[in-house]
Amino acid sequence: MGISDSISRLTTYYSRHGFRETVQRAVLAAKRALFANRMVVLYCDLAKQTSRVVTIPSSLKIHRLKSEQEFAPQDLEEVTSFWNPQQAHKNIKERFAKEASLWLIKSGEAVAGYGWTLKGCTIAPYYFPMAPDDVQLFDFYVFPKFRGRALHWLLTAHILQILAAEGGARAFADTAEWNQAQLASFKMTPFRPLGWVRTFKIFGRTFTRWVENETADPVQRGTERAHNTLKMARPHE
Repeated sequence: MGISDSISRLTTYYSRHGFRETVQRAVLAAKRALFANRMVVLYCDLAKQTSRVVTIPSSLKIHRLKSEQEFAPQDLEEVTSFWNPQQAHKNIKERFAKEASLWLIKSGEAVAGYGWTLKGCTIAPYYFPMAPDDVQLFDFYVFPKFRGRALHWLLTAHILQILAAEGGARAFADTAEWNQAQLASFKMTPFRPLGWVRTFKIFGRTFTRWVENETADPVQRGTERAHNTLKMARPHE
């Protein structure tokens, strides 16, 4: 996220929550950036997934959108209004232009959460190049009043099932190391940790540094090291 986007998002948060909560949020964001800024990259071999159907409760529905025109007006309002509508609309247009899919999970008539997928490339510079049949899962979000109902897991498992049926090769996702709720959700899916990374920019070029997770068991760490050796810290545009 760029500096201007961060400022815009913080300004929007301030207008809705006031000075005290905004300061608390800014301090928390700073602590995470300084002391918990590693990302966990996760991997799923779609070709090895079974044909077991993920059962979605009757109270929930999942919709896949491939263009902005497919949005119901109320759903678009819910997805774009919770933090920065102007930036949200811009992101939606850019992602659909790259043929990304937006997956909405709805409880009744309300949007409970969503997530994006993109095949063969990524929206922003990633940790390694994508193959044509690889898929990136990104920007998943469950609205606060719907949390605690395993919606992230349900949506992710459903998406992986569809991607496997469509002939996808590998799926990749990532989340911040401090986001324990999302990491716990990923553990219930076929996703497995590929590695822990930090990124930094020098003269506009993005570099990735793979780091070892000290809490992982030796077998897991050895597997991660083997994967990381193949994909280690190459610069990309």
